[in-house]
Amino acid sequence: MTVFASDNVTSACPEIMQAINNANKGHVDSYGHDQWSKNLDKKFSNLFEKDVKVFTAVTGTAANSLALSSITPSYGNIYCHKISHINVDECGAPEFFTGGAKLITLDGKNGKFSAEELNKNIRGSGVVHNTQPSTVSITQSCETGVVYQINEINEICKIAHKNGMKVHMDGARFSNAVVSLNKSPAEMTWKCGIDILTFGGTKNGCLDAEAIIFFNSEDVGNFHYLQKRSGQLLSKMRFLSCQLDAYITNDLWLKNAKHSNFMAKQLSDKLSRINSIELAYPTESNEIFIKVPKSIQDHLNKNGYSVTPDEMFDGSIRFVAAWNTTQEDVNLLISKIEEKL
Repeated sequence: MTVFASDNVTSACPEIMQAINNANKGHVDSYGHDQWSKNLDKKFSNLFEKDVKVFTAVTGTAANSLALSSITPSYGNIYCHKISHINVDECGAPEFFTGGAKLITLDGKNGKFSAEELNKNIRGSGVVHNTQPSTVSITQSCETGVVYQINEINEICKIAHKNGMKVHMDGARFSNAVVSLNKSPAEMTWKCGIDILTFGGTKNGCLDAEAIIFFNSEDVGNFHYLQKRSGQLLSKMRFLSCQLDAYITNDLWLKNAKHSNFMAKQLSDKLSRINSIELAYPTESNEIFIKVPKSIQDHLNKNGYSVTPDEMFDGSIRFVAAWNTTQEDVNLLISKIEEKL
Protein backbone atom coordinates (compact mmCIF):
# COMPACT_ATOMS: atom_id res chain seq x y z
CA MET A 1 0.00 0.00 0.00
CA THR A 2 1.61 3.25 -1.09
CA VAL A 3 -1.03 5.57 0.40
CA PHE A 4 0.76 8.40 2.27
CA ALA A 5 4.17 7.19 1.03
CA SER A 6 4.58 10.32 -1.11
CA ASP A 7 2.66 12.77 -3.25
CA ASN A 8 4.59 11.26 -6.18
CA VAL A 9 2.68 7.98 -6.01
CA THR A 10 -0.70 9.41 -6.95
CA SER A 11 -2.39 9.43 -10.32
CA ALA A 12 -2.67 12.63 -12.34
CA CYS A 13 -5.85 14.56 -11.60
CA PRO A 14 -8.77 14.45 -14.11
CA GLU A 15 -8.34 18.04 -15.29
CA ILE A 16 -4.73 17.35 -16.30
CA MET A 17 -5.61 14.14 -18.13
CA GLN A 18 -8.41 15.96 -19.94
CA ALA A 19 -5.99 18.69 -20.99
CA ILE A 20 -3.60 16.09 -22.41
CA ASN A 21 -6.46 14.42 -24.26
CA ASN A 22 -7.60 17.78 -25.67
CA ALA A 23 -4.06 18.49 -26.90
CA ASN A 24 -3.83 15.06 -28.51
CA LYS A 25 -5.53 16.15 -31.72
CA GLY A 26 -4.19 17.03 -35.12
CA HIS A 27 -0.78 18.29 -36.12
CA VAL A 28 0.82 21.24 -34.31
CA ASP A 29 4.24 22.84 -34.35
CA SER A 30 6.95 21.14 -32.32
CA TYR A 31 9.68 22.16 -29.87
CA GLY A 32 7.62 24.75 -28.01
CA HIS A 33 6.01 26.49 -30.95
CA ASP A 34 2.55 25.14 -30.18
CA GLN A 35 -0.22 27.33 -28.81
CA TRP A 36 0.02 26.00 -25.25
CA SER A 37 3.76 26.55 -24.97
CA LYS A 38 3.65 30.01 -26.51
CA ASN A 39 0.93 31.04 -24.07
CA LEU A 40 2.78 30.06 -20.89
CA ASP A 41 4.69 33.34 -20.52
CA LYS A 42 1.44 35.33 -20.60
CA LYS A 43 -0.44 33.00 -18.25
CA PHE A 44 2.33 32.88 -15.66
CA SER A 45 2.91 36.62 -15.96
CA ASN A 46 -0.73 37.14 -15.04
CA LEU A 47 -0.38 34.71 -12.15
CA PHE A 48 2.73 36.40 -10.75
CA GLU A 49 1.64 39.99 -11.55
CA LYS A 50 4.90 40.58 -13.41
CA ASP A 51 6.38 39.86 -16.83
CA VAL A 52 8.14 36.53 -16.46
CA LYS A 53 9.88 34.09 -18.76
CA VAL A 54 8.86 30.44 -18.43
CA PHE A 55 10.66 27.26 -19.46
CA THR A 56 9.53 23.70 -18.89
CA ALA A 57 11.05 20.48 -17.60
CA VAL A 58 9.72 17.01 -16.94
CA THR A 59 11.39 16.45 -13.55
CA GLY A 60 12.09 18.54 -10.48
CA THR A 61 15.74 17.52 -10.56
CA ALA A 62 16.13 18.86 -14.10
CA ALA A 63 14.21 22.02 -13.25
CA ASN A 64 16.29 22.76 -10.14
CA SER A 65 19.59 21.93 -11.79
CA LEU A 66 18.86 23.95 -14.91
CA ALA A 67 17.69 26.92 -12.86
CA LEU A 68 20.84 26.83 -10.75
CA SER A 69 23.08 26.45 -13.79
CA SER A 70 21.63 29.60 -15.31
CA ILE A 71 22.66 31.80 -12.37
CA THR A 72 25.72 29.98 -10.99
CA PRO A 73 29.16 29.82 -12.66
CA SER A 74 31.20 26.64 -12.55
CA TYR A 75 33.49 28.23 -9.95
CA GLY A 76 30.58 29.38 -7.78
CA ASN A 77 29.00 28.41 -4.46
CA ILE A 78 25.36 27.47 -3.90
CA TYR A 79 24.27 27.92 -0.29
CA CYS A 80 21.48 25.56 0.79
CA HIS A 81 20.16 23.70 3.82
CA LYS A 82 21.98 20.46 4.61
CA ILE A 83 18.82 18.37 4.07
CA SER A 84 17.71 20.24 0.95
CA HIS A 85 16.63 18.16 -2.02
CA ILE A 86 19.41 19.58 -4.19
CA ASN A 87 21.97 18.39 -1.64
CA VAL A 88 20.74 14.90 -0.74
CA ASP A 89 18.30 13.74 -3.41
CA GLU A 90 19.54 14.81 -6.84
CA CYS A 91 22.59 12.59 -7.38
CA GLY A 92 24.98 15.45 -7.99
CA ALA A 93 22.84 16.92 -10.78
CA PRO A 94 23.25 20.56 -9.62
CA GLU A 95 27.01 20.15 -9.63
CA PHE A 96 26.88 18.41 -13.00
CA PHE A 97 24.62 20.96 -14.70
CA THR A 98 26.60 23.91 -13.37
CA GLY A 99 29.88 22.36 -14.46
CA GLY A 100 31.26 22.00 -10.97
CA ALA A 101 29.70 24.60 -8.67
CA LYS A 102 30.07 23.74 -4.98
CA LEU A 103 27.12 23.21 -2.62
CA ILE A 104 27.72 24.84 0.76
CA THR A 105 25.33 23.36 3.32
CA LEU A 106 23.82 25.28 6.22
CA ASP A 107 22.25 24.24 9.50
CA GLY A 108 18.90 25.45 10.69
CA LYS A 109 15.89 24.49 12.77
CA ASN A 110 13.09 22.39 11.23
CA GLY A 111 14.76 22.22 7.84
CA LYS A 112 15.04 25.99 7.36
CA PHE A 113 18.16 28.14 7.59
CA SER A 114 18.06 31.76 8.71
CA ALA A 115 19.51 34.91 7.23
CA GLU A 116 21.94 34.98 10.16
CA GLU A 117 23.12 31.43 9.43
CA LEU A 118 23.63 32.34 5.78
CA ASN A 119 25.48 35.55 6.60
CA LYS A 120 28.01 33.93 8.92
CA ASN A 121 28.90 31.29 6.32
CA ILE A 122 29.54 33.57 3.34
CA ARG A 123 33.25 33.68 2.61
CA GLY A 124 35.82 33.76 -0.15
CA SER A 125 34.49 36.58 -2.31
CA GLY A 126 37.25 37.85 -4.55
CA VAL A 127 39.76 35.29 -3.28
CA VAL A 128 41.11 33.38 -6.25
CA HIS A 129 41.73 30.27 -4.16
CA ASN A 130 38.05 29.93 -3.19
CA THR A 131 34.86 29.10 -5.02
CA GLN A 132 32.83 32.29 -5.24
CA PRO A 133 29.56 33.06 -3.41
CA SER A 134 27.03 33.01 -6.24
CA THR A 135 23.63 31.58 -5.34
CA VAL A 136 21.32 30.88 -2.42
CA SER A 137 18.69 28.15 -2.72
CA ILE A 138 15.71 27.71 -0.39
CA THR A 139 12.95 25.13 -0.57
CA GLN A 140 9.31 26.22 -0.17
CA SER A 141 7.71 24.38 1.48
CA CYS A 142 10.89 22.82 2.81
CA GLU A 143 11.78 19.17 3.13
CA THR A 144 10.26 18.85 6.62
CA GLY A 145 6.95 20.30 5.45
CA VAL A 146 7.63 23.53 7.31
CA VAL A 147 7.09 26.81 5.46
CA TYR A 148 9.40 29.82 5.21
CA GLN A 149 7.58 32.94 6.42
CA ILE A 150 7.58 36.04 4.22
CA ASN A 151 9.88 37.97 6.55
CA GLU A 152 12.34 35.06 6.59
CA ILE A 153 12.52 35.01 2.79
CA ASN A 154 12.94 38.78 2.72
CA GLU A 155 15.88 38.69 5.10
CA ILE A 156 17.60 35.84 3.27
CA CYS A 157 17.22 37.64 -0.05
CA LYS A 158 18.58 40.88 1.41
CA ILE A 159 21.73 39.14 2.65
CA ALA A 160 22.15 37.30 -0.65
CA HIS A 161 21.74 40.38 -2.82
CA LYS A 162 23.97 42.43 -0.52
CA ASN A 163 26.69 39.89 -1.26
CA GLY A 164 26.05 39.88 -5.00
CA MET A 165 24.25 36.54 -5.06
CA LYS A 166 21.08 35.38 -6.80
CA VAL A 167 18.28 33.55 -4.95
CA HIS A 168 16.64 30.37 -6.23
CA MET A 169 13.49 28.85 -4.76
CA ASP A 170 12.87 25.13 -5.11
CA GLY A 171 9.08 25.17 -5.34
CA ALA A 172 8.35 21.48 -5.75
CA ARG A 173 5.57 22.07 -3.19
CA PHE A 174 5.21 25.80 -3.79
CA SER A 175 1.43 25.40 -4.09
CA ASN A 176 1.21 23.97 -0.58
CA ALA A 177 3.24 26.86 0.81
CA VAL A 178 1.05 29.46 -0.94
CA VAL A 179 -2.04 27.88 0.60
CA SER A 180 -0.40 27.63 4.02
CA LEU A 181 0.62 31.30 4.12
CA ASN A 182 -2.46 32.57 2.27
CA LYS A 183 -0.28 34.93 0.26
CA SER A 184 -0.18 35.64 -3.47
CA PRO A 185 2.45 33.99 -5.69
CA ALA A 186 3.98 37.45 -6.19
CA GLU A 187 4.24 38.07 -2.45
CA MET A 188 5.88 34.67 -2.04
CA THR A 189 8.57 35.23 -4.67
CA TRP A 190 9.81 38.29 -6.54
CA LYS A 191 8.34 40.79 -4.09
CA CYS A 192 10.57 39.13 -1.46
CA GLY A 193 13.58 39.15 -3.76
CA ILE A 194 13.45 35.67 -5.33
CA ASP A 195 15.20 35.72 -8.71
CA ILE A 196 14.22 32.33 -10.13
CA LEU A 197 11.62 29.74 -9.14
CA THR A 198 11.16 26.11 -9.99
CA PHE A 199 7.38 25.80 -9.94
CA GLY A 200 6.30 22.24 -9.23
CA GLY A 201 3.29 20.50 -10.72
CA THR A 202 4.07 16.79 -10.61
CA LYS A 203 3.53 16.41 -6.85
CA ASN A 204 0.18 18.22 -7.01
CA GLY A 205 -1.81 16.54 -9.76
CA CYS A 206 0.24 16.87 -12.94
CA LEU A 207 1.62 13.91 -14.86
CA ASP A 208 5.16 15.21 -15.39
CA ALA A 209 5.26 19.00 -15.49
CA GLU A 210 7.62 21.51 -13.87
CA ALA A 211 8.21 25.16 -14.77
CA ILE A 212 11.35 27.27 -14.45
CA ILE A 213 10.30 30.88 -13.95
CA PHE A 214 12.64 33.83 -14.42
CA PHE A 215 11.57 37.02 -12.68
CA ASN A 216 14.41 39.07 -14.18
CA SER A 217 14.85 39.11 -17.95
CA GLU A 218 18.60 39.67 -17.65
CA ASP A 219 19.01 36.27 -16.01
CA VAL A 220 17.56 34.36 -18.97
CA GLY A 221 20.69 34.73 -21.09
CA ASN A 222 21.33 31.59 -23.15
CA PHE A 223 18.93 29.42 -21.20
CA HIS A 224 17.30 28.17 -24.41
CA TYR A 225 20.53 26.34 -25.17
CA LEU A 226 20.84 24.96 -21.64
CA GLN A 227 17.32 23.59 -21.89
CA LYS A 228 18.02 21.93 -25.23
CA ARG A 229 21.39 20.52 -24.19
CA SER A 230 19.85 18.96 -21.10
CA GLY A 231 17.23 17.08 -23.11
CA GLN A 232 14.36 19.12 -21.66
CA LEU A 233 13.27 20.73 -24.94
CA LEU A 234 10.64 18.18 -25.92
CA SER A 235 9.65 17.69 -29.53
CA LYS A 236 5.99 17.22 -28.57
CA MET A 237 6.11 20.03 -26.02
CA ARG A 238 2.36 20.55 -26.21
CA PHE A 239 1.77 17.55 -23.94
CA LEU A 240 3.91 19.13 -21.24
CA SER A 241 2.78 22.73 -21.68
CA CYS A 242 -0.91 21.87 -21.76
CA GLN A 243 -0.52 20.37 -18.28
CA LEU A 244 0.89 23.59 -16.87
CA ASP A 245 -1.76 25.57 -18.72
CA ALA A 246 -4.55 23.51 -17.14
CA TYR A 247 -2.77 23.44 -13.79
CA ILE A 248 -2.96 27.19 -13.25
CA THR A 249 -6.30 27.68 -15.03
CA ASN A 250 -9.21 28.25 -12.64
CA ASP A 251 -6.78 27.86 -9.72
CA LEU A 252 -6.61 24.09 -10.06
CA TRP A 253 -3.16 24.14 -8.48
CA LEU A 254 -4.53 25.89 -5.38
CA LYS A 255 -7.61 23.67 -5.15
CA ASN A 256 -5.43 20.56 -5.13
CA ALA A 257 -3.02 22.04 -2.60
CA LYS A 258 -5.82 23.18 -0.29
CA HIS A 259 -7.14 19.64 -0.24
CA SER A 260 -3.78 18.00 0.45
CA ASN A 261 -2.94 20.52 3.18
CA PHE A 262 -6.34 20.00 4.79
CA MET A 263 -6.02 16.21 4.76
CA ALA A 264 -2.50 16.46 6.20
CA LYS A 265 -3.81 18.63 9.01
CA GLN A 266 -6.60 16.14 9.68
CA LEU A 267 -4.10 13.29 9.91
CA SER A 268 -1.64 15.33 11.97
CA ASP A 269 -4.30 16.32 14.52
CA LYS A 270 -5.42 12.71 14.95
CA LEU A 271 -1.84 11.45 15.28
CA SER A 272 -0.95 14.13 17.83
CA ARG A 273 -3.70 12.87 20.14
CA ILE A 274 -2.08 9.42 20.37
CA ASN A 275 0.17 9.32 23.47
CA SER A 276 2.88 7.10 21.99
CA ILE A 277 3.34 9.31 18.92
CA GLU A 278 5.32 12.56 18.73
CA LEU A 279 5.22 15.07 15.91
CA ALA A 280 8.79 15.74 14.79
CA TYR A 281 7.97 19.03 13.07
CA PRO A 282 4.97 21.36 12.89
CA THR A 283 2.53 20.34 10.15
CA GLU A 284 2.41 23.43 7.92
CA SER A 285 1.80 21.93 4.48
CA ASN A 286 1.06 18.41 3.25
CA GLU A 287 3.86 16.46 4.96
CA ILE A 288 3.70 14.93 8.43
CA PHE A 289 6.74 13.63 10.28
CA ILE A 290 6.22 11.54 13.41
CA LYS A 291 8.26 9.50 15.85
CA VAL A 292 6.61 6.17 16.69
CA PRO A 293 7.57 3.01 18.57
CA LYS A 294 9.11 0.25 16.48
CA SER A 295 6.15 -2.03 17.21
CA ILE A 296 3.87 0.39 15.38
CA GLN A 297 6.36 0.77 12.53
CA ASP A 298 6.51 -3.00 12.08
CA HIS A 299 2.73 -3.32 12.24
CA LEU A 300 2.24 -0.65 9.57
CA ASN A 301 4.81 -2.27 7.30
CA LYS A 302 3.07 -5.65 7.70
CA ASN A 303 -0.17 -3.97 6.68
CA GLY A 304 1.26 -2.58 3.46
CA TYR A 305 2.32 0.91 4.49
CA SER A 306 5.79 2.10 3.58
CA VAL A 307 7.30 3.14 6.91
CA THR A 308 11.04 3.70 7.28
CA PRO A 309 12.65 5.90 9.96
CA ASP A 310 15.05 8.43 8.49
CA GLU A 311 17.93 9.75 10.56
CA MET A 312 18.09 12.81 8.33
CA PHE A 313 14.72 13.71 9.83
CA ASP A 314 15.64 12.90 13.45
CA GLY A 315 14.59 9.27 13.08
CA SER A 316 11.01 10.16 12.20
CA ILE A 317 8.79 8.58 9.56
CA ARG A 318 6.95 10.58 6.91
CA PHE A 319 3.38 10.57 5.70
CA VAL A 320 2.38 12.76 2.75
CA ALA A 321 -1.16 13.80 1.83
CA ALA A 322 -2.01 14.45 -1.80
CA TRP A 323 -4.67 15.99 -4.02
CA ASN A 324 -6.69 12.75 -3.91
CA THR A 325 -6.23 11.72 -0.27
CA THR A 326 -9.57 10.84 1.28
CA GLN A 327 -10.98 10.93 4.79
CA GLU A 328 -11.23 7.15 4.55
CA ASP A 329 -7.46 6.99 3.92
CA VAL A 330 -6.86 9.02 7.08
CA ASN A 331 -9.26 6.97 9.19
CA LEU A 332 -7.82 3.66 8.00
CA LEU A 333 -4.26 4.66 8.87
CA ILE A 334 -5.31 5.80 12.33
CA SER A 335 -7.23 2.56 12.90
CA LYS A 336 -4.18 0.50 11.92
CA ILE A 337 -2.03 2.42 14.39
CA GLU A 338 -4.62 2.05 17.15
CA GLU A 339 -4.56 -1.73 16.68
CA LYS A 340 -1.10 -1.76 18.30
CA LEU A 341 -1.82 0.61 21.18
